[in-house]
Amino acid sequence: MVLLTKEIATNFKDQGNDYFKSKRYREALGFYNQALDAKPTEKALLESLHLNRAACNLELQNYGSVLRDCSKVLATNPSSLKAFYRSALALIALERSTEAIDCCNRALGIERENPGILSALKKAKDLKDRQDRKEQVRLHKIATEEAEKRRLGSALKERNLFIVPNTVNDIPGEQKPRLSKDDPPILHLPVIFLYPQYTQSDIISSFEEHTKFTDHLEVMFPPNGARPGWDIKEEYDVSNLALYASTKKKRLLKIGKKTTLAELCRNAAAKPGEPVDYLELAGAHLAIIVLPKGDVEQKWIEDFKRERG
Repeated sequence: MVLLTKEIATNFKDQGNDYFKSKRYREALGFYNQALDAKPTEKALLESLHLNRAACNLELQNYGSVLRDCSKVLATNPSSLKAFYRSALALIALERSTEAIDCCNRALGIERENPGILSALKKAKDLKDRQDRKEQVRLHKIATEEAEKRRLGSALKERNLFIVPNTVNDIPGEQKPRLSKDDPPILHLPVIFLYPQYTQSDIISSFEEHTKFTDHLEVMFPPNGARPGWDIKEEYDVSNLALYASTKKKRLLKIGKKTTLAELCRNAAAKPGEPVDYLELAGAHLAIIVLPKGDVEQKWIEDFKRERG
């Protein structure tokens, strides 16, 4: 029975070898599987079948299967250079460079000048060098981003600005506050102009802090230019507009059109002896209310004070 099993397994193995030589790896794999399914008991035959199947799976990029077969070989033959070599190539393909290097070093402890193992070791070390450089770049990027976050956080705090937590995750980078590289740095802030009378808005993605509000308003509402389609009463003329901002403590700040963003931020600070107050950035944007002067403005102020309580 043992001899018959060996003969069956050997026959499948030989067919597998023929297909492997023809680079028909999937068919070869099938024959090696059938050979192992015959459950041969001879150690040398089992080792050969596992190594051959590992070679097929290496070509088919089934790297986990390669490692499992090679592990079975090394469990019974710790000096199998083929098992070490194929394990190393699979580990390299899986980008497990440290394990691949260890695998090669163990093999070189058996045969110091084995050219295949030395070649695999070079590949593994080159991979590790690339991974280390990539990791250094990643860590440097994280450190730079964290430093920039701290720098921006300090700048916002100095300017009486506070980003409402969990409101900026999906905001594009160009619509987030940023500091220039100048000395001293200049803050660029996304500002949203709200027109509650018509439930409309405009976004200035980069409002430089030393810029006056009128500079943007004159672009949005040019004196002799086309008016927004929603301005049905033609009330939104720069000279006829009133601007407001609300602080965390619900203080209503009236903004002069020739006021700069930096001046607005300074005006948002609480008076000495009063609780800390600041302007909130929801979604990283500072909201500015824009109203036509007169009845619409007064009604909005009354509604604001009523809601404030």
